[in-house]
Amino acid sequence: MTIDLQESRTALYSAVLSDVMDGLGLMNQAMATFVRPLDESLVMMGRARTGLYMDVYSIEDGEDPYDVEIAMVDDLKTGDVAVLACRGPTTRIAPWGELLSTAARCRGAQGCVTDGLVRDIRKIREMNFPVFHGGIGPLDSKGRAKMMKRDVPIDCAGVRIHPGDIVFGDADGVVVVPQARAEEVIAAALRKVTSENHTRDALLEGKLLREVYDEFGVL
Repeated sequence: MTIDLQESRTALYSAVLSDVMDGLGLMNQAMATFVRPLDESLVMMGRARTGLYMDVYSIEDGEDPYDVEIAMVDDLKTGDVAVLACRGPTTRIAPWGELLSTAARCRGAQGCVTDGLVRDIRKIREMNFPVFHGGIGPLDSKGRAKMMKRDVPIDCAGVRIHPGDIVFGDADGVVVVPQARAEEVIAAALRKVTSENHTRDALLEGKLLREVYDEFGVL
C-alpha cells in the first residue's frame, strides 16, 4: 500500500488513528494535551522532519544562532511536517513564527508541531498553515534557545519521533504513526472509519447502542 497523504488527511482523524494504534500495542503515540492547534479547522498530515532545541543564555561573538534551523527549513520537501522539540511546556522558547511558516509553506510543507511557543499567530492564521503549539508568546528563540541537531530522533510532548514518521494533527490533538507501521496503521484506520460510518447511520436510525456495538464492534 502506498500512502496517499492527501486522501488520508481528508478521510482520517486523530482519534481513529489513536484507537487503531492502541489496538496494535502502540499506546504512547498521542502528544500531551497541552499541544493545541492555532486553527482548529485545519488538519495536518505529513512526514516528520525533526529539530532538537536546547536552552542557551548567551550568543557567542560571530555565532549564527539560526544556522541549523535555517538549514532544516530550507530543506523541507512537499509533504513534510516540521517537528520541533523544546522540552516543553516552556515559557521562554518560541522557535516558530510567521516567517518560518511562510518559508515552510513555500517549500510544500504541511505544517509544524512544537512543544515550545509560537508567535505571530494572527499572520499564521491568515495563511491557513497548520501549526500546533505548546503555548503562545512573543519571545524570539535568539539568546534563549537554538536548534542543535536536525533530522534526529526526538521526544516531543511525550512522544518519541523519528524522521519520516507520519504526523497527524486536528482539533483533538496530534498523533504520531511510526514509519515502520504506517501502512498497517493507516489501512486499519481507513477500515475503522467505514465501520464508524455504519455505526453512526444505525444510531441515527434509532437502534440501541448495545445492538449497534454488538453488530459493528466500534465505539
